[in-house]
Amino acid sequence: MSLRNAGLSFGERVLWEGLDLDIHPGEFFAVLGPNGSGKTSFLKVLLGLQDLGSGTATINGGPLQRGNRGIGYIPQQRPFAADTPLRARDLVGLGVDGHRWGVRLRGRGHRDTVDALLAEVGSSSYADAPVGRLSGGEQQRLRVAQALAAEPRVLLCDEPLLSLDLHHQQAVSGLINRQCHEKNSAVVFVTHEINPIIDYVDRVLYLAGGRFRVGAPEEVMTSEVLSELYGSPVEVLHHEGRIIVVGLPGTAAHHHHPAGEV
Repeated sequence: MSLRNAGLSFGERVLWEGLDLDIHPGEFFAVLGPNGSGKTSFLKVLLGLQDLGSGTATINGGPLQRGNRGIGYIPQQRPFAADTPLRARDLVGLGVDGHRWGVRLRGRGHRDTVDALLAEVGSSSYADAPVGRLSGGEQQRLRVAQALAAEPRVLLCDEPLLSLDLHHQQAVSGLINRQCHEKNSAVVFVTHEINPIIDYVDRVLYLAGGRFRVGAPEEVMTSEVLSELYGSPVEVLHHEGRIIVVGLPGTAAHHHHPAGEV
């Protein structure tokens, strides 16, 4: 992915501008920042759902467009209704041939592909269960499998760990990291909280107050950089491999927040 002098605004409010960025195959790239900073809008631009206000962007060497089969997408975790008439394998199967029109003749090859995807994300044991009866973590594993079905060169993830417990956060993060480094996919991972993925991240884009900074986590997640981005004193602490940010604008005084949580 390449962006050159890219900018996005809503009315007079500038989310970001002058962004020059290349994201490479096999790179795990995190996008951090407070609510309203433009993180999800950044993904919408890459998905072809939102036009840039200025500059240019390409993905896989071509223009941005909707329905690009070279892109996998994992949305935020939202529970299915309990009575959803869809099995786990049906949901994953939509990632295999859901883009096709007309009647689908699903034979042994389709089933084998779906079974392999279910096994890859550890979901074989509930392959035939209704999705509405599964836990949030189990449902999110299925969304990962669905996104991986087309063997995407680019994997876009929009807060995929929200509402998941620590165990499922680790499991889903590990699956995404494996796709990145074993399959050489570029991963763009939007999140409020860097700590569950801190061991995987190669670079960070931090958005705040119309400003941004790009670099390795140890370069961006510093007191000096975040203080500059927010325009007020912010302290970054490191404790047992975790990053703690203190004094983010709008938070209670002396209250500790994990990195990026506001």
